Order: sequence, then structure tokens, then C-alpha cells
Amino acid sequence: MKIDDALLDRLSTLAKLEFKGEERERIKADLERMLDFVSHLDEVDTEHVEPLIHMTEETGHMRPDEIKGMVDQQTALKNAPSKDTYYFKVPTVISS
Repeated sequence: MKIDDALLDRLSTLAKLEFKGEERERIKADLERMLDFVSHLDEVDTEHVEPLIHMTEETGHMRPDEIKGMVDQQTALKNAPSKDTYYFKVPTVISS
């Protein structure tokens, strides 16, 4: 598969990355090598291989939920680096 500029622009927008100049060409080449590597899976004969739902026969062991020590709101906020009256204040992570 050939990675063109439009696809690279779309991927960089989705990943919120910016590539310029020589770095952009290196990224395109790396993506093409990755896709070529994965395309080798098409050569594997899977004719008589049953699909798997789980990789092993083992099942997960669940433990019951138990309420253990609790902390009241004032104690939890006591050492917070930034707080409002009743809440922790954190920096914005996702912008609109």
C-alpha cells in the first residue's frame, strides 16, 4: 500500500501530530514498511484453522467487591495541589 500525502495528513490530524519536511518523508517510509510487513500475513494459509474466541481455556477469577477504609471529602482535599470548595481542580486535557 502506498502512503500518500492525503492519508498522512488524515493520520496526523487524527493523532494530533504535525510532520514537516524530511521528518514527513521518514514517517511515510516507516508507515509503508509497517504495512508491507503486515501484508505478509496474507500469505499465511489459514484454510483449516478454527477461529478463536479466547487465546486460552483459562477463565478469570473474580473477587467480591468489598468496601474497605473510606476517606471523607475534607481529608481527601486536604493535600490537593489545586481544589475548589468541594472538588479537585485539574488542568484541561481535551479542548473543544
